[in-house]
Order: sequence, then C-alpha cells, then structure tokens
Amino acid sequence: MADAKVIPFDDDRSRGSAQRAARRRPTGGTSRRKADPGGMREMPVSPLPAQQPVPKTSDAADRKPAVQPPPAERGGGWDRRIAGGLAFLRRRITGDYEVDEFGYDEDLTDQVLMSMVRPLYEKYFRVEVKGIENIPSDGGALVVANHSGTLPLDGLMMQVAVHDNHPAGRHLRLLAADLVFMLPVVNELARKAGHTLACSEDAERLLQRGEVVGVMPEGFKGIGKPFSDRYKLQRFGRGGFVSTALRAGAPIVPCSIVGAEEIYPMIGNAKTLARLLGFPYFPITPTFPWLGPLGAVPLPTKWTIQFGEPIPTDGYPPEAAEDPMLMFNLTDQVREQIQHTLYKLLVQRRSVFF
Repeated sequence: MADAKVIPFDDDRSRGSAQRAARRRPTGGTSRRKADPGGMREMPVSPLPAQQPVPKTSDAADRKPAVQPPPAERGGGWDRRIAGGLAFLRRRITGDYEVDEFGYDEDLTDQVLMSMVRPLYEKYFRVEVKGIENIPSDGGALVVANHSGTLPLDGLMMQVAVHDNHPAGRHLRLLAADLVFMLPVVNELARKAGHTLACSEDAERLLQRGEVVGVMPEGFKGIGKPFSDRYKLQRFGRGGFVSTALRAGAPIVPCSIVGAEEIYPMIGNAKTLARLLGFPYFPITPTFPWLGPLGAVPLPTKWTIQFGEPIPTDGYPPEAAEDPMLMFNLTDQVREQIQHTLYKLLVQRRSVFF
C-alpha cells in the first residue's frame, strides 16, 4: 500500500525614522578695533570659517517617508473591487466573455460563483489545505477524492481549495452525477461552474485539453452513507476513472477530505420518501426534518483537505487501459492511499469543530 506523503504547508518592513539634527544659522566673525589709552592696537581676530548652508532639498528628503505605498493600497481595496465589478458588468453587457463547449463560464465563476462560496470555505468551515503543490502546474491531472456529507458540499470546497491555493491558479472541473443536471437552477449553475457529466468521454476530453478534473468514485454510496460508517471508504466502482487517466496519460492525485462527514450526521434514511421524490436517499439527521429549514443548516465543522503524492500513468502502454487487472490494482492503490491519509488526518485532528 502506497503511503501518502504528508506535505504540510516573512516581509518584515523596518521603517527607519528620519532624525533631523538642529542646525544653526551660519555666522561670520568680525574684526574689531579697541581704543587703548596706551596707544597700542589690538590684533585683529581671525574670522571663523563660514558654514555652508544646507540645501533645502536634503531637508525635504528627510521629511519624506522611505517607502510610498501605492495609491491602490492607500485606498483600502474597495476602489479595486468597484472597478472590477464595473468591468465585469461591462463584459457581460457587451458579451466579451467565453463559454466552452461544456458550458463553463470562467469569468462568471471567478467573479461571482467563487465569491458566493468563499465565505463558507474561509469563515464557516475554515478549510485547511495541504499538499496543493502535488497538483501539476500545467497539463491534465485527475484528482480522486472521498465523498461524504449528505449534501455534496465537499466537491465545492475542493474546487475553491484548488482555485484559491494553487500557485498556477488552476481550475478544478468536477464530474457530477446525472441528478445534478436534472434539477432546475442547479443544472445551469453547475454547468457555468465547470461541472460536467461523470462519463469517461467527457473526462477524457477535459484531460487531453490539459484541465484538472475532479472525481469522487464513491458517488451516492459515499455521500449517503450512515454516520456510523463515517470515514470508511465505500466501493470505488469498476475503476473507470483509472482507465480514463491511462488513456489520457494524466497523473492521478489522491485527495482526502476530513470534516465533511459531520456537517449532517445521517442517522436514518427514509427510503420510501426517497423513492417518491426520485432521490437516491432521504436523510434523517438530529436536526432535519424536525427543525424544518433550520435543520438544513450544516454544522460548522473544521475541514482539512490534503492532496497526496500523484500516481503517474504516462509510463504505461496504450493498451494498458483495457487491462482489468491493472485497473483493479491502480484503483485499489488510490483507494488505500486516500483511506490511509484519512486515518492520519483523524489522528492529528484536535476537535471536530476547532
């Protein structure tokens, strides 16, 4: 079993104070004659050397601070936000933005959708990201993560983690279940945010274009499992994601997410109601449906997302994607690496909420 490598994650400005020395106005000496009754004359006193006047420019330079902050920083940043918002509106009105063949709107995602999810990521779940450098700076990569939490908030948090923390500013394109694209409003938002249907054809096209693709092979089995089975990975399917990575020659990056299991502790499943509504499950938690809409508020748990060491696939021959034994071995390797990292993160965790 491959052990995940845990890769954990100053400009001090010294401000010199200008000290101005007190300067005296230059004075010159004078020769004086004193009358002496004896008719003797006093020797003239030699004049003192006159001091050179200090230029005014040097005095002004002493008063000026050593470093002048740029105007944007002195403005507090709000002027930049307003200017960015106006520029975004102008692009939307004039149509100066691009939407790819999958419906992904990068401009809308960066300016609006990420801004809507980011407070949940930063303030509510306080997500800590580790090993983000394991995602390559360019080229395709397949991020494989565990799935949990009753509602798929873990996928959104992982998307923000890659977008906000990767040095190259990469975007994560998530593969979503068909149920996501059957729901009104959610369908359009998912497409705009870069999500696409979880099928090997779409995933392979994205990887060959050099995109970072995210997949959660547990599917509904992982997100809808009872609270008693938390952090126990479910079956990873038949290894279709491994076959896709082999065809595209893209590395597989295991990802372990801790904290999502406790946001909605699922203690029951109303299967009859789920069938009537067409859902794979209908969760029953300590707060839902007993508290109504208030029970749908997730618990403010502390999250950790760790990206493990990538597993390369470009060294295999093209026919390796059709080898069932190889796919089984690589699938098991990825699953074991994620599970092992989950256990390590749970041991290191101080508390569910802090």
